[in-house]
Amino acid sequence: MAGMSSSFPGTVTSSAPCVAAAPGSRHSLPQGAPRLHCKASFGDLHATFEGMRQSNIVDKIGKLADKPNLASSPPVAYQQRIGRKAVRQAVVMTRALASGGESKNILIMGGTRFIGLFLARQLVAAGHQVTLFTRGKAPVTKQLPGESDEEFSVYSSKVKHIQGDRQDFDGLKEKLTGTGFQIVYDINGREGKEVEPILDALPGLEQYIFCSSAGVYLKSDQLPHLEVDAVDPKSRHKGKLDTETLLQSKGVPWTSIRPVYIYGPLNYNPVEEWFFQRLEAGRPIPVPAPGLQITQLGHVKDLANAFVKVLANEKAYGQVYNISGSKYVTFDGIAKACAKAGGFATPEIVHYNPKDFDFGKKKAFPLRDQHFFTSIAKAETELDWAPEFSLVDGLTDSYNLDFGRGTFRKEADFSTDDVILEKLGTKTVVAA
Repeated sequence: MAGMSSSFPGTVTSSAPCVAAAPGSRHSLPQGAPRLHCKASFGDLHATFEGMRQSNIVDKIGKLADKPNLASSPPVAYQQRIGRKAVRQAVVMTRALASGGESKNILIMGGTRFIGLFLARQLVAAGHQVTLFTRGKAPVTKQLPGESDEEFSVYSSKVKHIQGDRQDFDGLKEKLTGTGFQIVYDINGREGKEVEPILDALPGLEQYIFCSSAGVYLKSDQLPHLEVDAVDPKSRHKGKLDTETLLQSKGVPWTSIRPVYIYGPLNYNPVEEWFFQRLEAGRPIPVPAPGLQITQLGHVKDLANAFVKVLANEKAYGQVYNISGSKYVTFDGIAKACAKAGGFATPEIVHYNPKDFDFGKKKAFPLRDQHFFTSIAKAETELDWAPEFSLVDGLTDSYNLDFGRGTFRKEADFSTDDVILEKLGTKTVVAA
């Protein structure tokens, strides 16, 4: 099921005594019903859910979680019988209760586009209080493709907003002082100096969760990249490395997520969009030779799931995690997967040597021309997380909910394509 983690934890791992849910909380139970903080199997959780609107659904999902072969997702027939939306809501509630159900006061730096849009919704759905800090240039809330008016209305009514400029360090500190945020998700941070005012304003911060990048790794002949691999101090993502170093030095519990290439609905980076534009136009797809360069794409909803998995997770404190898809793919393979996802014929792929061309400041291809992929084993093992989307399924989701509707972020630019195709003597026949 899209947007959900692929597995359920088998037990509630906290050793704290069982306590009652906070009155009035999103996941509070009927009077007299305890909320489980103690160690218990999901098979025992149903007693806790008595009186809840969806208790019968949660109970059945809890029992499914005890069966390893069914743990990744409730069976399709079961989903259809009780309704996918109901299953999704029950799973969110199950997760919240299994982790103690404690509502957190969360600040997201960013949150009005792509990653933040999906992350904020998951956090709100889990019962947390979410506040977005943005410059206010874009609407605070935006309806997601495929999201119902009712779902959007509920989300919009719950999310809060602080308008400001994070580059105005004094102003940022002033706006955050006294707010009592327990958790910070920093989605758009680029430099370590941007983080210090936040830490100064929130001395009681419980966790700082940072969106870094796999682009920090030093280019290597030995792949996949592991979290312990050497990093490149000259990387264009050097600021993200500095941020990780700063967080470690401050003593605050922190977690850093390093995605590779992110794709999915509302992607503002030209990853899948670049391929879909050429497929839509019926054009050949120029790919740096030999087209067998191996890389890795991860769906934004899987990334959002990973961000939620590290929340208040002591295993994740002081840790870095690579997050992306479960399989690697060649450049040619991406073109073919995009074609399959969009229902296009097998694409005509044209290979060229980038050294034979001078494109100036223009990029002729959206991905770095090298092998570039990571191991996600650490996240799978320590966070009980796994990507839900296969590449074709994820690209299909992106195409159907976004790019297939013609909602491209930028107008297609085929100027570099034309230079390549002309030099190679390849004729371009645009589909009618």
